[in-house]
Amino acid sequence: MNQLELQIVVGSTRPGRAADRFLPWLRDRAERHGRFSVRWLDLRHWDLPFFSETTEDMLAGRFTTPTVERWNEVVAGGDAYLYVFPEYNHSVPAVLKNAFDHALGARLRNKPAGFVAYSGGPIAGARAVEHMVGITVEREMAPLRNAVLLGGVGRAFDEDSGLPLDPGTEHALAILLDDLAWWGEALRAARAAGELPPPRQRPRRPPPGPIRARPRSEAPAGPPPEPAPEAEDVQTGGPEVSPGGTGG
Repeated sequence: MNQLELQIVVGSTRPGRAADRFLPWLRDRAERHGRFSVRWLDLRHWDLPFFSETTEDMLAGRFTTPTVERWNEVVAGGDAYLYVFPEYNHSVPAVLKNAFDHALGARLRNKPAGFVAYSGGPIAGARAVEHMVGITVEREMAPLRNAVLLGGVGRAFDEDSGLPLDPGTEHALAILLDDLAWWGEALRAARAAGELPPPRQRPRRPPPGPIRARPRSEAPAGPPPEPAPEAEDVQTGGPEVSPGGTGG
């Protein structure tokens, strides 16, 4: 089975960033998972200007700088994406949003997106994850429910070993990587079988006509459905997983 290209995008560039406390652990676990060829994309190493590309130029494959052009080429090659970012003012860092906007020429449709978010407080980046869900949906990606949320990140990892102090954090990352592998394989196969064109390229079809009348005596077939059980939720309260380690 061909490995999936997992692109890990580090969305903080400031000196002394808290992510440096756990990035070696994250990279190690992704590389040792076994299903991925990991590509590390640290935005510190990408000199991307503020987004100013025109739609006409990007559709024609023209970009303002060679770095922007290279960014689009690299990002297009991923099968799955893992975005790592802090929460700034209830949202994602501007540098990450700018990099995402610059990837308009990349093929991100029908590819999974996972999230590792962190903050110094108890919210653990959850609000920034909600924003990234909306951003990735707009690009027709498939954002995953299970995320890794690291609250109190300055105290969450052992200074010597670099490992998380909460064992639930390891479990949360294992779930996220498994999900990225499953969705990455499923969507790669679906893309190979044939994708729907983007919505703006689909022809408008005439409506099928008025609503068809149904006989009054027609009843639903079969017994009424039973209420669905509550979804299993490893984020919010099992005795083996603390809520600080992960979130949806």
